[in-house]
Amino acid sequence: MRVQEMLTYLAAALPRFTSPATRLLALQCALRADTSAYVRLPGGLLRGMRLCGRRELWEELEHAGWLRRTASRNPHVEAQLLDAAVLAQRPGRQVRARAAQWALRPATLAQPSGWTPAVRLTAVVLATYTSGEAGSTDMEVLARLCGHSPHQTEELLDRLVTSRSLTAWHYFRETDEVAWHLSPQARASRTAIQQ
Repeated sequence: MRVQEMLTYLAAALPRFTSPATRLLALQCALRADTSAYVRLPGGLLRGMRLCGRRELWEELEHAGWLRRTASRNPHVEAQLLDAAVLAQRPGRQVRARAAQWALRPATLAQPSGWTPAVRLTAVVLATYTSGEAGSTDMEVLARLCGHSPHQTEELLDRLVTSRSLTAWHYFRETDEVAWHLSPQARASRTAIQQ
């Protein structure tokens, strides 16, 4: 729930076509920020997310006026979030930190390590709307949270089917709803993670 709330906040706070990698970075910054909106991301975390050394992502967030880097010494990056809404986050920092960890590897939809940021972000968004073996949401909501057009989102859903994370997905044009089903492999990975 916290990740879904933060993705919704970022969809409103960041420019519409902010890159998926930048959105993943912003998600971690927002969830890991302290009560003064200060965040310190260790190099190991950035390497694990495959975002280490990607100055352009930080510059994109700075250009949007969302944060200001205060230090960038290997192996970590420090920043001050500039959006006042981050300061009003509830609940506390520990709950948000757990949500940040969950967003790295959502139990609902296991992510192979080689995925691009666009596919990883789509998987995180889908995981927040998945209950049991299936999920659904409006296509416009899904596309907005992923920072893509509906057409691009359809292509990313196809890639999740090709990677066997999803069995299938369907777009109901008359209601603008997208529905998906987890693959048996994704369900098995989810069960293993939960145990």
